[in-house]
Amino acid sequence: MTIALDIFRALADATRLRILALLRSMELSVGELAQVLGQSQPRVSRHVKILCDAGLAERRKEGSWVFVALGKPAKVEPVLASLDSWGKLESDHWAVADAARLAAVRADRAASAAGWFEANAGQWDAIRSLHIAESEVEAAIAQILGEAPIGQLIDIGTGTGRMLELFAARTEHALGIDRSSEMLRLARAKLSERGLANAELRQADLYALPLGDGAADVAILHHVLHFAQQPGAAIAEAARVLSPGGRLLIADFAPHDREELRTRDAHTRLGFSDEQIAAWFDAAGLMPARTETLKGGELTVKLWLARKAGEKLQKVKAA
Repeated sequence: MTIALDIFRALADATRLRILALLRSMELSVGELAQVLGQSQPRVSRHVKILCDAGLAERRKEGSWVFVALGKPAKVEPVLASLDSWGKLESDHWAVADAARLAAVRADRAASAAGWFEANAGQWDAIRSLHIAESEVEAAIAQILGEAPIGQLIDIGTGTGRMLELFAARTEHALGIDRSSEMLRLARAKLSERGLANAELRQADLYALPLGDGAADVAILHHVLHFAQQPGAAIAEAARVLSPGGRLLIADFAPHDREELRTRDAHTRLGFSDEQIAAWFDAAGLMPARTETLKGGELTVKLWLARKAGEKLQKVKAA
């Protein structure tokens, strides 16, 4: 009874209902919520605190920003189901207006990241090397993936195509996708020099991969997730294209407080904890298989490997 009272008290405000609806779309900072709602940050923070106290939302501090996400499914899903049912009885003009402003926030994020990528494409590999020695990261990735043939590889957010350079020769087919045409131009030049005929590049979005369900054996997100507006959705889309038993490998940063990376280098997220990644794996139907921590340099790099449930059928070749 106490839990129910806390939840209904928390929902007894139009702004908090709007916040809950916005968080269904994506995790947002308090500042972004304030921008969409047209309210001050202190006021929005008070509303967020009430939702968090009731277990309907969760806060996570990241540098000087505070991100807000939906709370645990056990508390949130029954509430959302009820709101959906009641929403069929009448239209909500706030929902329409909030959705339009949220689209603007997403566009601002995307434009900032795209502008940075286009401006820095030529020195992308050098920028990566400032954080930690890429040779160490690449060696660790190779060790985790092992020496067996890969089959179909998809490198999500391929950048200048470095993962394809390293692993395409071990695949039946390797696909690199990126939203930046400038990045892909550089990647094509590099792959052409290497003569990797089985490597293909496409301009595509990490939330809408150009592969069918279960088509890939290995998916890689190499220093990509910290640019993603919706990391959980990116992981879920990668899981979709994996075959049963297929592997997803994420290389990214552990949590840090280098705020300048957000403003200077367009990082949307300042690293990820093991708990965050594990929760996204679970939601996407992936089973954690291995975690590696690579210290050294100014930032710590983490490698997270997961497998999709099920066993991949082995191809039997006639003798």
